[in-house]
Amino acid sequence: MDLGKIMEVFRERFKEVEKELSKPEVASDPDKLMEYGKKHAELSEIINLYSEIDSMKGELEEWHEMKATAEENEQEVIANTISDLENRIARKELNLKGLLVPDLADERNIIIEIRAGTGGEEAALFAADLFRMYTRYAERNNWKSEIIDSNETDIGGFKEVIFQIRGRSVFSKLKYESGVHRVQRVPTTESGGRIHTSTATVAVLPEVSETEVKIDPADLRIDTYRSSGAGGQHVNKTDSAVRIVHEPTGIVVAVQKERSQHQNKARALEILRARLYEMYSSKAENEITEARRTQIGTGERSEKIRTYNFPQNRVTDHRINFTSYRLLYVMDGDLDELVTELSAADINKRLELLHKKLIG
Repeated sequence: MDLGKIMEVFRERFKEVEKELSKPEVASDPDKLMEYGKKHAELSEIINLYSEIDSMKGELEEWHEMKATAEENEQEVIANTISDLENRIARKELNLKGLLVPDLADERNIIIEIRAGTGGEEAALFAADLFRMYTRYAERNNWKSEIIDSNETDIGGFKEVIFQIRGRSVFSKLKYESGVHRVQRVPTTESGGRIHTSTATVAVLPEVSETEVKIDPADLRIDTYRSSGAGGQHVNKTDSAVRIVHEPTGIVVAVQKERSQHQNKARALEILRARLYEMYSSKAENEITEARRTQIGTGERSEKIRTYNFPQNRVTDHRINFTSYRLLYVMDGDLDELVTELSAADINKRLELLHKKLIG
């Protein structure tokens, strides 16, 4: 992939947009002026960033030349400067690549659904561990998380937990988490010290507005019933829980966490919109088979994406063959390394597609 050739195409686009902006008919049309003004700003950011990277690479070359002739007592300082500059260039290049192949959903808030898979009570405990991992990651990023609904077990696990995370660029960071997560460890319920393998399924859904996914009320069957589980006497005496069936697709959403029927219905409709959005998006992507095949894996719930091996303190992401031996840190919400590797791999694959489309 030749990034320089891709940039040549974007420079040509920039010139075309500048030419359009100079036309009187565009200047006198507020809608067209806004449209081309937005394109101009986006292309300017890309071109300026590429120029900045190019300048930094020139500076890096000078430091390498300096290192070749420097005194021994200067070598360490120069080497550290080179390393720092290389890291800054790598971060800026990843940012540039992201701007070249943007995902329009990246800025959205998300709804995450975690369900215990194979493994009985241990799977439910693992689901709870994943829930904590994501909420800890949210705290590290100053995001807000809130449980929408959950089905807890007697010893602190989750058969199912649905929660919301709100904040800046949430979907861009966590969109790669959808799929089957596998854990290998000695369960707390195991007295013989044998290692068990259990799974949990994660679905990450971008939040969508009512205007983006319109739901015909005639397509819905809405039932109310009494909440079960923790919640006190109020829960047991009122029909506050809500179950919504979207009859055209068969999607069922049930929420009982909130105190009022109205709140539970609003929550259920949020989840329904997100699931419908994911379903329609997946269908559209499946029509573009080549693009779907090259994806890192942002939506296949049946795909085994990651293994958490506790005896070896190892986390392996199978999609990119990346392994980290920082399992305990990862489980405490330190996901930055994984997120960076997954994002870089996905962006590079999408850039290859763009290069093929633009240059051939």
